[in-house]
Amino acid sequence: MLSPLDLSLINGPIPQVATVAAALALTFLAVRRDRSWWTRVLPVVVLSCALFVTGLTLVINHLWKPWPEPLPVVLMVWLGAALTAVALAIARLRSGRWYGRTFGVLLALGVMTSAVVATNAHFGQYPNTRAMLDVFRNDRVDLNEAAPPANGVVEVPVGKTLADVWTRPAGLPDKGTVSEAEIPGAFKSRPAWVYLPPAYATTPRPRLPVIVLMAGQPGSPRDWFDGGRILDNLDAYARAHDGLAPIVVVADQLGSTTANPLCLDSKLGQSETFLARDVPAWIKQRLTVDERREAWTVAGFSQGATCSVQLAVRAPDVYGNFIALAPQGEPTLSTRQETVKTVFGGDEAAFTRINPRDILARQRFPRTAGVVVAGRDDPMYRKPDAEVYEACRKAGMDVLWKELPNGHDWNMAREGLFGSLPWLAARTGLTR
Repeated sequence: MLSPLDLSLINGPIPQVATVAAALALTFLAVRRDRSWWTRVLPVVVLSCALFVTGLTLVINHLWKPWPEPLPVVLMVWLGAALTAVALAIARLRSGRWYGRTFGVLLALGVMTSAVVATNAHFGQYPNTRAMLDVFRNDRVDLNEAAPPANGVVEVPVGKTLADVWTRPAGLPDKGTVSEAEIPGAFKSRPAWVYLPPAYATTPRPRLPVIVLMAGQPGSPRDWFDGGRILDNLDAYARAHDGLAPIVVVADQLGSTTANPLCLDSKLGQSETFLARDVPAWIKQRLTVDERREAWTVAGFSQGATCSVQLAVRAPDVYGNFIALAPQGEPTLSTRQETVKTVFGGDEAAFTRINPRDILARQRFPRTAGVVVAGRDDPMYRKPDAEVYEACRKAGMDVLWKELPNGHDWNMAREGLFGSLPWLAARTGLTR
């Protein structure tokens, strides 16, 4: 039987019941027999909350602008509902019996909980309660313990894949390991998160392909383990392939949750050098990997997907493949004009020299392969994603287009990445 912890928090009855419960709770909190409540308290509370949410939206979208996309309307609606519920519950504390006041506080907490459930359903961050509880677990292994020096490696003859010469050893672990690691370099990054598949723990050790993966902005490397469910999905892939799976290094291309250095070398930071030179050098020095460029993939979601396209054309000698999950049309802080002004001092030509689509228009990349994945219900990035794909195709890349029935969320990112693994395994020489 399905455990209650595995019930979906994204689709099905839980988000639906949460929405209905929030509507009923707000209705109860809003209704009183007192006439002054209807003429003074309720209008002031509703208007004040509406003005606050509207003002906050304007400040974030037009003044602060921490990320290129405007705040989702559904998020602000739920914020308004939660604030209104709290304000009405506080107003009810001034009169009535103790149990009525207590019930009002509980209803406000219920609306706040429903808002969290609805927000999670919108972004697809935690597919079920088990995934949410994983936040409080710490199964990470020290990298020195998970990745000691290799005592022999598996050699793969020319024309063969790793799976052709690999034999599942006795005592193979059922799961891979997750570690955190500081990667030194030109950019001040947060610790990377490293997934090593079960086969990495064997002797002799296979030289495995590498995925350098990035989250979106705002975000952190951990997002791919919470929202992206890397451990579950790659362990499942490894179980189906005798312990073989790519090594995944989730690198930090941002520096902080809301920063956006655009994966460039600029006054915002040396993010490109870090990702194109420092991260690969550290991986090759620290881990047993297949060093052929065909075995290296750069991938990401949203802003991280934009970075993956940038690196595919800016560092093609390092990364032979890319997976772009809902990339932006170009590196951006909000608009091209503001990006050029802030990062390049108004020099449009300098921006053109590093912009992937401009590079793709003047250079060819016949040795590079990639996948561009878009959400069918993504109103902001569906069209730019198609334009990025077409630019890659015209530049001679062996590129695939995938369109999934999702929006700009982790549902799309999870399915897009793990649905691309069979293609990637064949491309990198892991399997046929």
